[in-house]
Amino acid sequence: MFYEGLHGGVKTDNADVAGQVDLLVGVVPSVNIEWIQKIYRDTSERPYTPEQVTEIILDRMQDYVEFITPQFDNTHINFHRIPLVDTSNPFSGQAVPTPEDSLVVTTVRIDGVDLQAVADKLPAEAMAFLQNDTTLVYKGSFMVDVMDIMLTPIIDQLMTNK
Repeated sequence: MFYEGLHGGVKTDNADVAGQVDLLVGVVPSVNIEWIQKIYRDTSERPYTPEQVTEIILDRMQDYVEFITPQFDNTHINFHRIPLVDTSNPFSGQAVPTPEDSLVVTTVRIDGVDLQAVADKLPAEAMAFLQNDTTLVYKGSFMVDVMDIMLTPIIDQLMTNK
């Protein structure tokens, strides 16, 4: 099963979705990129003004703090996009940073993933390096490549074990 959404890794006193999955992958931009993306999407694809989107963000802040961000503690692998351009005021109407204007910090919390081998399979222009034993950093435009290299053997193994 593939699930994309806000609550795939939720774990509360009343629900444990995270405990039901074989592989939980988080894909999250830094919070300012997330807000820039939301403002752009809601004003271009939905009938909202930037001010209305800002109000929605503020109204949802408690849920964001209590339910959304804690889920990333439950993931097996996180892909976290970090901007390399100024996003200090996400409410200023700026463009969403491109993958080329970002780095991705990928953290792995499961055994069997050789991050050095993943880095070695990337071209030099990915500028990939291991920050530590569980964290690989690389240019944002290579995130899909890293997902393919890293996740394909994991998914193959999950399918073999089913």
